[in-house]
Amino acid sequence: MTVLASSLVVSGPEAADYAANRDAMLEKLAAVEAEHAKAIGGGGEKYVARHRERGKLLARERVELLLDPDTPFLELSPLAAWGSDYAVGAALVTGIGVIEGVECLITANDPTVRGGASNPWTLRKALRANEIAYANRLPVVSLVESGGADLPSQKEIFIPGGALFKDLTRLSAAGIPTVAVVFGNSTAGGAYIPGMSDHVIMVKERAKVFLGGPPLVKMATGEESDDESLGGADMHARTSGLADYFALDEPDAIRLARRVVRRLNWRKVEPTSGSFPPPLYDADELLGVVPGDLRVPFDPRDVIARIVDGSDFDEFKPLYGASLTTGWAALHGYPVGILANAQGVLFSQESQKAAQFIQLANQRDIPLIFLHNTTGYMVGREYEQGGIIKHGAMMINAVSNSTVPHLSVLMGASYGAGHYGMCGRAYDPRFLFSWPSAKSAVMGPQQLAGVLSIVARASAAAKGRPYDEEADAGLRAMVEQQIESESLPMFLSGRLYDDGVIDPRDTRTVLGLCLSAVHNAPVEGARGGFGVFRM
Repeated sequence: MTVLASSLVVSGPEAADYAANRDAMLEKLAAVEAEHAKAIGGGGEKYVARHRERGKLLARERVELLLDPDTPFLELSPLAAWGSDYAVGAALVTGIGVIEGVECLITANDPTVRGGASNPWTLRKALRANEIAYANRLPVVSLVESGGADLPSQKEIFIPGGALFKDLTRLSAAGIPTVAVVFGNSTAGGAYIPGMSDHVIMVKERAKVFLGGPPLVKMATGEESDDESLGGADMHARTSGLADYFALDEPDAIRLARRVVRRLNWRKVEPTSGSFPPPLYDADELLGVVPGDLRVPFDPRDVIARIVDGSDFDEFKPLYGASLTTGWAALHGYPVGILANAQGVLFSQESQKAAQFIQLANQRDIPLIFLHNTTGYMVGREYEQGGIIKHGAMMINAVSNSTVPHLSVLMGASYGAGHYGMCGRAYDPRFLFSWPSAKSAVMGPQQLAGVLSIVARASAAAKGRPYDEEADAGLRAMVEQQIESESLPMFLSGRLYDDGVIDPRDTRTVLGLCLSAVHNAPVEGARGGFGVFRM
């Protein structure tokens, strides 16, 4: 039988660990939800009220009206800019949703946050959204209302910001449709968003699209002008030809956008086939899988059993390299290969096993899911002499040159080169999400602080100086606190090192939406070209 049995004890006197894990996860999840609420709140009550008084819809309301009724919206990077001087969410909503039966990448400026002006994190978030659209061949719908660059931070926006417009032209050249719906300002560089989109809709008496507004025109040329004659929707629909569709109001603009998408003649390359059984175990139990202390191991099969179809999992090499679980399953009807860290450390056997498994997935054109809980590759004399470097390099080589879609979920630890071997952000996974329990850094806080202490102690001994134990204790505590705070998922998500921090109970749904998105493009594995594997 390939149906997984669960090792979780969720009730009774032996469920104390499960209950403690669940409580710890719920506490972390509540902290994430509180920060997400800040992004949903936009610029705050004052600016939300002002926006509504002008008869305008909020960014998320525009998205909701655009989507097909009762369909999900996979929001991406909702915590962008967390921990920075800018608003959580970076004044931009991005995500994947279904419009007229077509999966699309949607972006929406939030004009309640500094008029929708773009800051450095807005730019990074928008570029990540374009990257996802290009890799997965998702039509792009931009809901535009932005005053352009946030001028005090222009030095961080202007030069890299040109990539936004380059992306639109590359998407169009690749045959991926782009649609711009202009609800308000789209000025200066922002004017190139409708200018470089395939289809453009502008709202009457609301849209303002020009390279330079009346004050700049006055300064540059001495010409007197007004917003409407310079860049209004009526002018662009009748005179310049920039507007393809003239909307009477916001609901009309959204109706027109839906009709444009309906007429794209867009078809998914590989739709899922037939029905599929749900997992045999309750997704709610995922809250109690990961221990509050990540040094305590857990069985990733308990996670797999709660996310794959029918809890059915064909394990590959179960007796070899046992601290890495690999195998085949289906998720929402899509075939997948899964690599999941079991005991944290990756040894030579696990590395070789992973490399072979990744090659097999490429031979079969099967997407890969990486479930992270690793402290990295094993260190020590025995393991160095046994070839851990070349075997770890083999795994990283395989991940680097694999061409099937990769989806990564950070459940627990994701430290050191193990983060790379398990397809961390630098290895271009199509999507990467974190659980609130995740941590990622070069190594654990205690280990890193300990290494610095050992080096400082050795330096003092070499110079014949006494070692200050009190200062050492203070240094270790400070370093541990710093590394701990910088390895937490909200810190990493704020810097767009993942695509969002998700509730563990939503993992199957999130991965299913991602798999559906990636199948808008052909899934083709590498048949060779893996480079030299050091044997």
